[in-house]
Amino acid sequence: MFYRFDGRQPVVGAGTYVSETATVIGDVRIGERCYIGHGAILRGDYGVIEIGDETTVEEGAIIHAPPNECCSIGNGVVIGHGAIVHGRRLGDSSGVGMGAVLSIRSETGRRSVVAEGAVVTQGQRIPESVIAAGNPAKKIRDVSEKDTEFWDYARRLYVELAGKYCRLGMERVDI
Repeated sequence: MFYRFDGRQPVVGAGTYVSETATVIGDVRIGERCYIGHGAILRGDYGVIEIGDETTVEEGAIIHAPPNECCSIGNGVVIGHGAIVHGRRLGDSSGVGMGAVLSIRSETGRRSVVAEGAVVTQGQRIPESVIAAGNPAKKIRDVSEKDTEFWDYARRLYVELAGKYCRLGMERVDI
């Protein structure tokens, strides 16, 4: 689950749940009240990953940083199931849909949303408060109040789930 590599070791904030089936390697700094889902892979082996408070990394997501660089993920970010994040920066309260790809040194602005299956190409920047979709990803519209409510709901749901996992734990059963 947690691995020290090349003198680099993960750090996890209070109230954060990291699944026993997640793999967290090297210089990965996870904030408070986060949820790191089952099967997620966070590789801080030759770069640094910084994750803000109340951020969700759903099941099967992969996060990696370029060599000697930082992948900075803000506060209140939701990264969907199976997403790949190899970017430089994800702004606070942004969302990444299931199966989306954020390529090397890409960036997303605060409260932006990268739609399911979208591909943010190498070095591409998605502005603040827009929804980007497609391959390559491009702005399809501004974020609406309904979008903001949905992503805030998703964030709260996973913050509560992280707390519940921390309180109750999981019990392995033989069937």
